[in-house]
Amino acid sequence: MVRRRAIVMSHRVTGPCLRATSLDHVAAHEIRKRVDEALYAFVDDRRPLLGAVSADLTPLLTALDALLSGGKRLRPAFCYWGWRGSGGADLPEFFTAAASLELLQAGALIHDDVMDGSDTRRGMPAVHRRFEALHAESGWRGSAEGFGAGAAILLGNVCLTWCDEMYQGSGLPDDALTRGRPLFNQMRTEVMCGQYLDLLGQARGRQPDAHEMVETALRVVRFKSAKYTVERPLQLGAALAGSPSVAALSAYGMPVGIAFQLRDDVLGVYGDPAETGKPAGDDLREGKRTVLVALTLERASAAQAATVERLLGDPELDAAGVETLREIIVTTGALDACEEMIDRYASEASAALAAAPLTADARAALSELTVAATARTV
Repeated sequence: MVRRRAIVMSHRVTGPCLRATSLDHVAAHEIRKRVDEALYAFVDDRRPLLGAVSADLTPLLTALDALLSGGKRLRPAFCYWGWRGSGGADLPEFFTAAASLELLQAGALIHDDVMDGSDTRRGMPAVHRRFEALHAESGWRGSAEGFGAGAAILLGNVCLTWCDEMYQGSGLPDDALTRGRPLFNQMRTEVMCGQYLDLLGQARGRQPDAHEMVETALRVVRFKSAKYTVERPLQLGAALAGSPSVAALSAYGMPVGIAFQLRDDVLGVYGDPAETGKPAGDDLREGKRTVLVALTLERASAAQAATVERLLGDPELDAAGVETLREIIVTTGALDACEEMIDRYASEASAALAAAPLTADARAALSELTVAATARTV
């Protein structure tokens, strides 16, 4: 069995800041601990399987270990409060089912980094860069870049396979798993569709209708992030517990999920690399067509728009170029507009939460998660 250090929620994390709050810090720590234990136990149980195939597969598990050691465990947390808020007990089998969402997240992140050409993830080399370096250091034949991308795609596929295996083999009763299965399947399909829409948006570039650009970017947010970060995990937990009011949770889950991603978009441009785990302005180098960028182009003058289009997506974009884009985003009013959208979606989520068919302790915990996931940090 591989020993790992338990990783607790801290003040410095990747992505939107999740500060410890007054409500239930011990409970939040315990949720993460239980999720980590289930996740690591599952991966450890499969080491002999890969080892029996070949010792050459060891780097795959090393890369996966590194990736899984980070992250905020947001999806299992929302799933937990959907479960507890619908009357579920703290069963080990539930934490196994919830932890399977981290393997879905890992697979999506690995593939996303390949598509974006990202160098880092959670403050470490992205998986495809790890294998690219392995190829170069080993002096192997062919393209190191191609090998890195291929290995990462395969590891992402392993994560997606294991995600389903972990959910189905969690030990929860068959009727519970059957109730959750449609949401579990839908969530996995939706995130892949969102990934494609994101890829398509970057390929298409600027659209003639500026307002349509914002709506297109929001559609990506809904399917690539909001649904599988908050809405579906929350609903999955409720479905597993047998709640008759699963659909009603969308009124809270969707707006808070959108607000969360919009905050992440802001941090991708203005965030501290020590907290985001990525170089400053990396989203700009990758050419991400975020809502923040769409709002900028919607408000930009012809000269400003031309500068954005020239610099956005340049992998060699230097600090001066990043600063130029940051200034345009601010001067066009796009940053303020994005902050207003975050506040509006967070308020909508809070209002919906007050009427959500959940227990009082779940509503209180989710209220603090909403604040933590959308709070300003720049």
